[in-house]
Amino acid sequence: MVNYRYLGNSGLKITEITYGNWLTHGSQVENDVATACVHAALDAGITSFDTADVYANGAAETVLGTALAGQRRESLEVFTKVFWTTGPGGANDMGLSRKHIMESINGSLTRLGMDYVDLYQAHRFDHATPLEETMQAFADVVRQGKALYIGVSEWTADQIRQGQALARDLGFRLISSQPQYSMLWRVIEDEVVPASQEQGLSQIVWSPIAQGVLTGKYLPGQPAPAGSRATDEKGGANTIARFLNDDVLTRVQKLRPVADELGISLAQLAVAWVLQNQNVAAAIVGASRPEQVQENVKASGVVIPAELMTAIDEALGDVVERDASLTAKSSPASR
Repeated sequence: MVNYRYLGNSGLKITEITYGNWLTHGSQVENDVATACVHAALDAGITSFDTADVYANGAAETVLGTALAGQRRESLEVFTKVFWTTGPGGANDMGLSRKHIMESINGSLTRLGMDYVDLYQAHRFDHATPLEETMQAFADVVRQGKALYIGVSEWTADQIRQGQALARDLGFRLISSQPQYSMLWRVIEDEVVPASQEQGLSQIVWSPIAQGVLTGKYLPGQPAPAGSRATDEKGGANTIARFLNDDVLTRVQKLRPVADELGISLAQLAVAWVLQNQNVAAAIVGASRPEQVQENVKASGVVIPAELMTAIDEALGDVVERDASLTAKSSPASR
């Protein structure tokens, strides 16, 4: 079964393997398969589920809500997000304005078929809206009981500090950060993680397997496997492109001896690796088949000895991205 970890300096426990439905539900896979994946997650002991209003323009939330219908609500931890364009893309259908936040939480709850979400996250930082307006809206969402906790996604260290200061003044706290993080993408380590530790947040990381590259199925000099994310024209191919070069793929293959020594797969090694970071509360994993969920949960509880962590660093060498400035670049300068 999957281990639990506390989320930030809160009393909320979440499963350290969290099921997410970005790029899959309402898009890549049929609804019956998506439901089977959610049920496989539940059967494996996962009780934490991550989605967003922008995923498949709301369809992902609907699919997840339907798949979870009939489960004891109190036994689940459900996360969603707000920022990116939803609906028809009108002038106020994006960002962290009070209008968009208040309308978006209502839309998300309707699609999920729930009275509240456990965690409501700012999907990016909004440079066009005063931060005071955003944080006041989140405070009101919490007071209305529509979200129990508030988090952020891809915020810089300074943005986290500024947001937390306002949150405290308004009587609530930010408890989580949701950044991209993997063996290959470590841009949060120098600034975001220290700021989060200082401010009482922990990480719920996305793409711990680097969009599938760390499974080892992409080989240098070879075409991408049929049906893989790299061949998905609905968006998957764009997200994985940065990792698909022979230098990266060659170095990923050098991780096989480490995985073999631990008796786990490369994918399990990748998920276990992010969980070695004590500021990481959970790794989000997706799936297009129930078997993928069953395999990924085996990373829970795996301890990677220090000498093997060093071996991983040596195998990957300089293909690892560490530039802290890339977090800021993930939020659009205007909307």
